[in-house]
Amino acid sequence: MGNPISRVLLPGISVMDRYIFTQLLLPFLFGVGAFSSIVLAVGGLFDIVRKIAEVGLPISIAIEVMALKMPLFIVYSFPMSLLLAGMMTYGKFSADSEIIAFRSCGLSIYRLIAPAVVLSVLITGITFLFSESIVPISNQQAELTLRQALKQDKPTFNTDNIVKTLFKEVDRNGKKEQVLEWLFYAEKFDGKTMTGLTIIDRSEQAKGMSRIINAKSAVLDTNKGVGDFYDGTIYQLTANDSVANILNFKHLPIPLPKFPLDFTTSDKNPDNMNIAESLEYLEQIKLGGDKKKIIALTVKIQSKLAFPFICVVFGLMGSAMGIRPQRTGKTTSFGVSVLLIFGYYFTIFICESLGQGEVISPFLAGWLPNTIGIAIDGWLLAQAAK
Repeated sequence: MGNPISRVLLPGISVMDRYIFTQLLLPFLFGVGAFSSIVLAVGGLFDIVRKIAEVGLPISIAIEVMALKMPLFIVYSFPMSLLLAGMMTYGKFSADSEIIAFRSCGLSIYRLIAPAVVLSVLITGITFLFSESIVPISNQQAELTLRQALKQDKPTFNTDNIVKTLFKEVDRNGKKEQVLEWLFYAEKFDGKTMTGLTIIDRSEQAKGMSRIINAKSAVLDTNKGVGDFYDGTIYQLTANDSVANILNFKHLPIPLPKFPLDFTTSDKNPDNMNIAESLEYLEQIKLGGDKKKIIALTVKIQSKLAFPFICVVFGLMGSAMGIRPQRTGKTTSFGVSVLLIFGYYFTIFICESLGQGEVISPFLAGWLPNTIGIAIDGWLLAQAAK
């Protein structure tokens, strides 16, 4: 217990805490390596091997793509590794009667698992940093590298049949409703010029005015909120939708709403965004009024917020299970860990599905698995403390 290395790494901490903490580290690091390998195999290796065999993906590119995806696999392995570390370490203490020795000194079960809680909180912070700063960038680069290698580069914009809608909330008889304010349609986009445009502008409908704009082409500047329209017609409509005025033009700058969502960008992948970017994207798609997409992204954001705290749940769960009197080896601990992890991630999948189906709220969909896990942890600790 007087390990000189632990005194250097963990100064100012009691001998017992240093001892338990260092005992937790080795199985934790073993778990990171083992579970990362498993997630790597399940999460992408088979698909990469298939691409090598079927479409001739160069092995060097395959290695690069897998390396870029490793931060994601490592993040997934953190909570699993904490579960394994707690079960193995405290299981060993229990098997060697060290738990009895600690408790004979007047230490409670809750005091004994304090180092595991501290380690879990530290890994929670590391998981959050990885998820926010490293994983989104590496995922984006992995996708880009793979597309370039397979010559499947896609433009960062839609090129055909672009439809964007903008809704506003109105109060009708005391009830909030979403009504169409703007509708943009273009047949083609080459990265600079849009062609075959039809725009419905109902932003002034409350004043009894609306209009329909048809144009052969336009160059839109969404940052400045204006578009240069060419060879078109504007139909000014009255409150009862009759045509009040018709204006033909060769070239006409037309002010547009400063639409936060670019007219031409494709849907973004939430897995390649951090929480701040996801929240910004959520505000953009809210303007489009697509309820299904809004709910799906809201659930995803709550899951992103809740995910790092799985480390605390698994850290407590592993410690509580390991500290109970039992005789389990490393192989048994690893097998039990895999089963618990499968069950827990299956619960996450079910909750997210219920959230996207509007059976439960997005907040509950993201945080319910952690809440269930903490409740189980509390029960296990209470049983172990008897």
